Amino acid sequence: MQYQSDVEAVDGLAQSYKELKAEIGKVIVGQDDVVKAVLISLFSNGHSLLVGVPGLAKTLLVSTIAEVLDLEFKRIQFTPDLMPSDITGSEILDENRNFKFNKGPLFANIVLADEINRTPPKTQAALLEAMQEKSVTIAGHRHPLPKPFFVLATQNPIEQEGTYPLPEAQLDRFMFNIKLDYPSYEEEISVVKKTTGAVKHELNHVLDGEQILFFQKLLRKIPIADNVLEYAVSLATKTRPNTSRATPEINNYISWGAGPRASQYLVLGAKCNAAIHGKYSPDIEDVQAIANYVLRHRVVRNYKAEAEGVSEEELIAGLF
Repeated sequence: MQYQSDVEAVDGLAQSYKELKAEIGKVIVGQDDVVKAVLISLFSNGHSLLVGVPGLAKTLLVSTIAEVLDLEFKRIQFTPDLMPSDITGSEILDENRNFKFNKGPLFANIVLADEINRTPPKTQAALLEAMQEKSVTIAGHRHPLPKPFFVLATQNPIEQEGTYPLPEAQLDRFMFNIKLDYPSYEEEISVVKKTTGAVKHELNHVLDGEQILFFQKLLRKIPIADNVLEYAVSLATKTRPNTSRATPEINNYISWGAGPRASQYLVLGAKCNAAIHGKYSPDIEDVQAIANYVLRHRVVRNYKAEAEGVSEEELIAGLF
């Protein structure tokens, strides 16, 4: 892939995004916002948390994206008895009585961590460490994970008995929190037609790992105006209660706000949102387009907000 300039490369990213959506649309009906958010986080070199009830094609979505991107995909079903070595790998004795590292399922480009809140904190921490460091350490030896490396973790918002909710510090590792809703009536008819027939769609590869790494570096080079960057930082700082920038609603309903990582992800996400739509620099609308995904899991509602039914989305919308 050769581009004469960064402007031409941004055009290439926008075109690749259109082709990706077209290919994914052969299998996934609707869920346009979800597909867009997952691709933005991937191009921004971030990880995503996907929240939705069972049966909304979360696994199919991730495996489809992996296929059209020509990346290695692994799925880990998190259970209460899963140990850290089950996902990272472990050292074993080979036939010559030498220790050999046996790689776990984390060694893939796209990893689906299914129902991450059903496994104990020790195993959650092993996954989150790998997400942050892009490597695992076994018996004192560091083993780099393949590049690109992208984790999509899922959570089921119902049946919370016997689960281990991720603490706020660990939720902060995820760039986006993406919520899946039920499909519309028309979309569900289309889903049932596609999944109960004999037709199987052949998917074409649109990008490979090397091209994704190129676009991840390209996003860092996209310029951003000072007023847009200041707007992104302002959004994050306004979520912090009892500070000079906090709104009355935040002081009333939030016990803890977003940290500096939110500001970084707001800027990166806005750059990517602009680029996939063919713009060479983000504006305030691009920040607003991805603000919910970045902020909703970084603000902690207090008891008053829960009692009055005030959602994170309502409070974030008030910041605009």
